[in-house]
Amino acid sequence: MEQMELTGEILPGIPVEVHPFPPFLPETARVLILGTFPPAAEKRTMDFYYPNFQNDMWRILGMVYFSDPDHFRKGMEKAFDPTRLRLFLAETGIALGPTVLRAQREKGNASDKFLHVVEEASLAAMLRQIPHCRLLITTGEKATEIVLHQCTNPPKLPRTGTSVPITLDGRDLLLSRLPSTSRAYPMKLEKKAEMYKEVLLQAAPPDAGLGSRGAGLDV
Repeated sequence: MEQMELTGEILPGIPVEVHPFPPFLPETARVLILGTFPPAAEKRTMDFYYPNFQNDMWRILGMVYFSDPDHFRKGMEKAFDPTRLRLFLAETGIALGPTVLRAQREKGNASDKFLHVVEEASLAAMLRQIPHCRLLITTGEKATEIVLHQCTNPPKLPRTGTSVPITLDGRDLLLSRLPSTSRAYPMKLEKKAEMYKEVLLQAAPPDAGLGSRGAGLDV
């Protein structure tokens, strides 16, 4: 992943971690979902985005596209199936990426509130690999702030559930700030799914990206 200049100073006595997953960028993606940083390794059930079984991202997408929160679950295991996820995302035209490349956990947990950003990820580098993308979705305040930091003439921070036009790396885009999929965010799963559905089904309707079957996959 292309590196940027350091965003913040390194805090003494706290390990600096590097984001463990490369961006997932199917070449025909029209949507890029951006978060911040995954949980510590012991909390991950797979080597892919949103790896904590307690995070509801994959339940939300299961509800949006298949009316089933367990659609991507790996049998009866407390885990999701990364192979099925990659195939679905590539077929549907959804890319995933981080906004944070290097960070320190001030409290040792996955909370954005205590995530010290050492280096932002280069969003421009990601966008150059997905030329059809016109929508960015952020899953929280910190991710939204980082996107705006890399924009030309950035607008004010949008409220959760709203969208604003932005320009990034010379490309006109729409930025939608959606609620965090963490269960720590105080909103019912059904309400989160409704908000994601309203945005996703317009930009990445079911089967719209079938021509990209297998594009960008490493399974």
